[in-house]
Amino acid sequence: MPDLSWEMRLGGIVAGVDEVGRGPLAGPVVAAAVILDPANLPPELDGLDDSKALSADARARYLAVLRRIAVIGVGAASVAEIDRINILQASMLAMTRAVAHLGRRPDVALIDGNRAPKLACRAVTLVKGDAISLSIAAASVVAKETRDRAMALLDCRYPGYGWAQNAGYPTAAHRRALGAIGLTRHHRRSFGPVRALLGPSPDIAARDAAE
Repeated sequence: MPDLSWEMRLGGIVAGVDEVGRGPLAGPVVAAAVILDPANLPPELDGLDDSKALSADARARYLAVLRRIAVIGVGAASVAEIDRINILQASMLAMTRAVAHLGRRPDVALIDGNRAPKLACRAVTLVKGDAISLSIAAASVVAKETRDRAMALLDCRYPGYGWAQNAGYPTAAHRRALGAIGLTRHHRRSFGPVRALLGPSPDIAARDAAE
C-alpha cells in the first residue's frame, strides 16, 4: 500500500502530483497536486490507494476526506490544447497548473511517472508512484474524481456517447456512437479514431455551433 516513505525521505513540504485522462477520445486531461500533513492523517484515509485500484464509491469517500484535511490544487488542459501541443505536453501543462493552484509553493513535487513538467520547485519523478506514495495516490483520486464528474456532466449535454460510464475512453459503445452520432467539440481531433471521422461533415459543424 502507498505510504509516506518517499515524502519523509525528501523532507520539507512535498506535493504528490498525478494526472488522468491521457487515453480518452474526448474531454480534458486533468491533474491534481496534494499536500498531506503526516501529523493529520485521519483513520478515514486508511486503505487509500491508486485510484485505478479503488471503486467509484471509495474514491468519492476519500475525496471528501482529502478536501477536508489536505492542500489540493487541480489543473487541466483543454481539448484544444491537447490537439495543439499533443497529449504528453498537455499532461505536463495540467500538472504545472495543478501545482500552481495549490496556493502555496511546495519544496518538492513528487510526480507519478518518469517525466516531470517545468515547475518553480524541485521535481522528483517516481514510476508507478500512485501505488507507492500516499500523496501521489491522493492526487490520483482527486484527479480521477474531478475528471469523471466533469465527463458525467458533459454526458447530460451530449447523450449517446456514454461518457458518464466510459469517461470518454474508446470503449466499443463510444466508438459506435462516433459513427452513429458524429463528433462534438469535446472530441480530440488529433486522436486517430476521431481524426478518421473528420471531413466536410455538416453534422460536426452543427454540433459545434450549437455549443
